[in-house]
Amino acid sequence: MNFSELFKLSGLLGRFSPDGKCLASCVQYRLVVRDASSLQILQLYTCLDQIQHIEWSSDSLFILCAMYRRGIVQVWSLEQPGWHCKIDEGSAGLVAARWSPDGRHILNTTEFHLRITVWSLCTKSVSYIKYPKACQQGLAFSRDGRYAAVAERRDCRDCVSIFVCSDWQLLRHFDTETQDLAGIEWAPNGCVLAAWDACLEYKMLLYSLDGRLLSTYRAYEWSLGIKAVAWSPSSQFLAIGSYDEKVRLLNHITWKRVAEFQHPAAVLSTKAVVYKEVEKSPAAEAERLPLPPPRALASSLFSTHSKYDICPLPASLHSVKPVADRANPKMGVGMLAFSPDNCFLASKNDNIPHAVWIWDIQKLKLLAVLEQLCPIQCFQWDPCQPRLALCTGNSKVYLWSPAGCVAVQVPLEGDFQILSLSWHCSGDSLLLLSKESFCVCYLAREEVQ
Repeated sequence: MNFSELFKLSGLLGRFSPDGKCLASCVQYRLVVRDASSLQILQLYTCLDQIQHIEWSSDSLFILCAMYRRGIVQVWSLEQPGWHCKIDEGSAGLVAARWSPDGRHILNTTEFHLRITVWSLCTKSVSYIKYPKACQQGLAFSRDGRYAAVAERRDCRDCVSIFVCSDWQLLRHFDTETQDLAGIEWAPNGCVLAAWDACLEYKMLLYSLDGRLLSTYRAYEWSLGIKAVAWSPSSQFLAIGSYDEKVRLLNHITWKRVAEFQHPAAVLSTKAVVYKEVEKSPAAEAERLPLPPPRALASSLFSTHSKYDICPLPASLHSVKPVADRANPKMGVGMLAFSPDNCFLASKNDNIPHAVWIWDIQKLKLLAVLEQLCPIQCFQWDPCQPRLALCTGNSKVYLWSPAGCVAVQVPLEGDFQILSLSWHCSGDSLLLLSKESFCVCYLAREEVQ
């Protein structure tokens, strides 16, 4: 692996463009656009206030910068650097801003979720979507970009409206059988919309495009329910992570459970591999070095190098006991992600924050567990092959593939704590983000293959 130098950053705001040609990053009120391969600055834009959110348009020609405190969105063009657009929501305020799939409309959600305003960059027209619900995932676009589903709350009842993205006309409107709708998510094939209840009631609802209820799934009652949801890329499976520390897989034919994956503090499966991160400090070898040590070695003496050991089974994992009297307890499966080839599922149980579980979807069994020394901050699959990258808030990046695991120290001076990461669309590089800086990790050709 090769690593770039460190560049300044604010608020973890760094994004590769969808076409992979550019890299956008923010430093306070400045937006910096670089060439993704050479990291040379292509454009530098100055916004009216500190940037709190950025997003590329789907065709990589425009960048949206949201300044929520000012209620302002600014849009910049890469093709015409002199052109820009400013959207001011005024007294209505602003809590969220995002692109529509066509990259020519911007959807702004006002304060208190009074409405969603749809702004057209082409015609300068404005449309309004009333009664959006204040929930975690209340706006979802189908993968083909044709439809938008909006979770709404009208007359103390939950409902969903489906709009046609080409003209923002209402296509369907239907009530949902939920007490407190928490989120909606389209299947990748755009045929089914999943809607689930808040954590106080376990209820997963599957709707067709015309609003028909296809199925209702409930795993249990009278306990905290759904925490995370993920569709498989093929739309064949829906994974549901729950507060009871289990993942349940539903199939797309009957919408019944086909597998249940548990996350215990002790791994008993004899066919799973448990990788445990261990540290080795080179400082112990310092006694054999001449005094003073050469400058090139001095800085590395006080750093630690990680590697993975394979643990004998059964293997015990570090678990934590959640605080019962606080909201949003640190318990249950809160992170889920399918590999792009539909073969693997990665999950994280918040009761065991240092571990990532990797499941074989073809055989419906546990394949591997990675136990880290620090809590998992983020993990993401390579978009081109079954390879998982993860970070734990230190200066190391970790990679898993069916062939094994590797831990790599980022060879940069200073305190670089990786809190988030994202893959380039080609799978040959990784963007590593900390609170105040970022760098790019380039994988060698043999590592890519």
